[in-house]
Amino acid sequence: MDGRVALVTGASRGLGLAVVRKLAASGCTVYLNARDAAGAETAAAELRSLGGDVTAAPGDVSHPAVLPDLLRGLADKHGEVDILVHCAVSLHRMAAVEPRPEDMHWDYEVAVAPLIHAAATLPKVMSPNAGKVIAVSSAGAHRVVPAYVSLGLSKAALESLVRYLAVALAPTGVAVNAVSTARIDRGDASDPVSATLAGRTPAGRLTRPEDVADAVALLCADEAFWLRGQVITVDGGLGLVG
Repeated sequence: MDGRVALVTGASRGLGLAVVRKLAASGCTVYLNARDAAGAETAAAELRSLGGDVTAAPGDVSHPAVLPDLLRGLADKHGEVDILVHCAVSLHRMAAVEPRPEDMHWDYEVAVAPLIHAAATLPKVMSPNAGKVIAVSSAGAHRVVPAYVSLGLSKAALESLVRYLAVALAPTGVAVNAVSTARIDRGDASDPVSATLAGRTPAGRLTRPEDVADAVALLCADEAFWLRGQVITVDGGLGLVG
């Protein structure tokens, strides 16, 4: 993927940072977006020290104009944008019978609204017949996870939006897909829930951010051109055994 231009939202840490690291290692020129400008620059500087072509692109993508403006700015600079990976997320834990509408609305604004706000811009800035848009979802979009109702609803809506955008952008040759994962390994060996899920995972451990980043890179490959509107599950087989 040498020379391709990528923008990754929500990328100063965790899964998003792993995606930036993978794309940079694959030869992409990567713009690292995060709401925290200092955090974005710190993360970008660390990856540059390792040889990656990474630039901080701070901004709160929950605001309607931010993601479209970022995309247009990159297109003005580079001619077009090859890859957009939407990793930004917010989680307010709550029970389904004790909803907090304001917090639910915020989780939706971070997980789903950015791609809605950018929808009209995508066909104008993405590489024709080569552009890749990838959203990051989770198992909570389809399964009931304790205290996860807010983000679960948002991720379900995100996957639906991926399908609609995949059809709408197909005539331009831009491929829209998603990756979905279960609980991510945060390195806390003392967490009993993580230990239980790791034991139930057929592949023998929890999913790591790097596993998801690898799947994102696969969807960015030329060979993935004919995949449209798909949600690729990256969980080591956990979803297959319930």
